[in-house]
Amino acid sequence: MAPTYLKRKAVQEDGQGVKTNEGVASIVKGVIDDIRINGDASVRTYSERFDKWAPESFSLSDEDIKGILKQVPEQIINDIKEVQKNVRTFAEAQKDSLKDFELEIQPGVFLGQKNNPIENVGAYIPGGRYPLLASAHMTILTAKVAGVKHVIGCTPPIQGQLPTSTIAAMHLAGADEIFILGGVQAVAAMAVGTETIRKVDFIAGPGNAFVAEGKRQLFGEVGIDLFAGPTEVLIVADEHADPYTVATDLLSQAEHGPDTPAILITNSREVAEKSIELVDKLLVNLPTAGLAGVSWRDYGEAIVVDDLDEAFALADEYAAEHVQILTQNPRQALQKMKNFGAIFLGEGTCVSYGDKCIGTNHVLPTRKAARYTGGLWVGKFLRTVTYQEVRNNEASAKLGRLCGRAARAETFEGHARSGDLRAHKFLNDQHDWINGKLAAGDARPRVEASQNGA
Repeated sequence: MAPTYLKRKAVQEDGQGVKTNEGVASIVKGVIDDIRINGDASVRTYSERFDKWAPESFSLSDEDIKGILKQVPEQIINDIKEVQKNVRTFAEAQKDSLKDFELEIQPGVFLGQKNNPIENVGAYIPGGRYPLLASAHMTILTAKVAGVKHVIGCTPPIQGQLPTSTIAAMHLAGADEIFILGGVQAVAAMAVGTETIRKVDFIAGPGNAFVAEGKRQLFGEVGIDLFAGPTEVLIVADEHADPYTVATDLLSQAEHGPDTPAILITNSREVAEKSIELVDKLLVNLPTAGLAGVSWRDYGEAIVVDDLDEAFALADEYAAEHVQILTQNPRQALQKMKNFGAIFLGEGTCVSYGDKCIGTNHVLPTRKAARYTGGLWVGKFLRTVTYQEVRNNEASAKLGRLCGRAARAETFEGHARSGDLRAHKFLNDQHDWINGKLAAGDARPRVEASQNGA
């Protein structure tokens, strides 16, 4: 039977799950172009326009940071350190799983792989609405564990004030420079470089539609972690799930903003109906109901299917950022599902743990991007490079003959002659032939040698 939708999303989107806003791309392009030409002056103009923020310097000095740290309650500092310990532990385990190696694929032919960290990274820490401390851990700390030499952190002011707790998190995560600068102006400044903000090679971190569009337009000029849109949650629940837990966890993500998809897929009509009823009741006393309620109204869905196999299959079609499994056997989802940014198994594990404290990275693919990529991790800050060395003349001659034949099959004569040179030089040491025939451009002996396998 077809799934039954007890609640459907109200907003029409394009094929990628995006509510189109044609004006965003135009505005972002204008900001980037302006900053590219006018540097700091334009950065100041846009910061004042968008954030009402134009201090003498956007950069925080060491003395500034010391003073700010004194303003942050001790409990918050201790909690930041504990969370960062979790993030660091997991990130270090990820890095340890990436091994440099070298192997001798045939006598005298050595191939190797190295993982080199990116030199300069820009980390964008959103915060125009809330102080998002956790994004500092996920971007700055992860980059530092990867071995990135220099990390710039940018975060916006909040209602004209310094976000002291976020700054503390950025500093403790290891940021080398901290700028109180938000929006596309921050992303553009880091990507193109200005008089006071160094150009980076890579930008990581989530943000609003303008930040996401800025990263999209700048991709190629710099690397980016991934294209991330509004956060998403999808819950797969069976007939044993607690509807109160379902409703609470749907709203925990819906409060991120007014455009957060919150989806329930269950094999129990009763669980679905009670969950919908409880969402409406919980919104009455939820301080962030102004955002969560709009998300639930416009993007919330509740779907009833026949069985859990159908639920897992439908969830895979959504390829959601966060998938939460509230079933009697939650680990079954690990075998049944493939498309998700992160999966949270069982009632004891909620998406909010991943967002705030458990240690895995919360910068994750949205808008069905989980079909082709995972989230931010240590490996995103590493460039996996290869090297080759042929130490044996006989091996080089053998490869030269193979190269000659392979290149001529593609009509790449220049490539073939590079192989020919080594085949003849190292196999027969025919220096007279090399210095005479090769210099004269006579390709006939080389063609015959390659064709005859000599």
